[in-house]
Amino acid sequence: MTSVDVIGGAGYHRPMTMNSTAAAPAATTCEAPPAAVALFRSLGDPARLAILRRLAEGEARVTDLVSCVGLAQSTVSAHLACLRDCGLVDSRPQGRASLYSLARPELLDLLAAAEQLLAATGEAVQLCPNYGTAAAVPALTSKESAR
Repeated sequence: MTSVDVIGGAGYHRPMTMNSTAAAPAATTCEAPPAAVALFRSLGDPARLAILRRLAEGEARVTDLVSCVGLAQSTVSAHLACLRDCGLVDSRPQGRASLYSLARPELLDLLAAAEQLLAATGEAVQLCPNYGTAAAVPALTSKESAR
């Protein structure tokens, strides 16, 4: 007799049925650890990355970060809450404001390693058709390019 497992939710765009007679195989090195996926997703947002880069220089208030990233105070606060929930940012009260800082010194190493990797790859990452700057700009139509 076979057992039927339905896999749905995170990672799949629709439920998928799998028939098996054995226990699920152990995780392989080809699978991305969920915690690593969550970490890189938290770093993948341009505003959150800009906030972390600013905090790498030292503590900052929300108003300092608003000036730095050019977003609304509520948006910066929401990004800080996300980073705090991920354990990447800490805050401490100072009067009526809060000072934010990096929660883990390893973030400095990660950011430095990313900059070294970008320097080594040149423009390859920036020119990536999926995630580079060209992907962020909608393609021009033939009428727009004729102008």
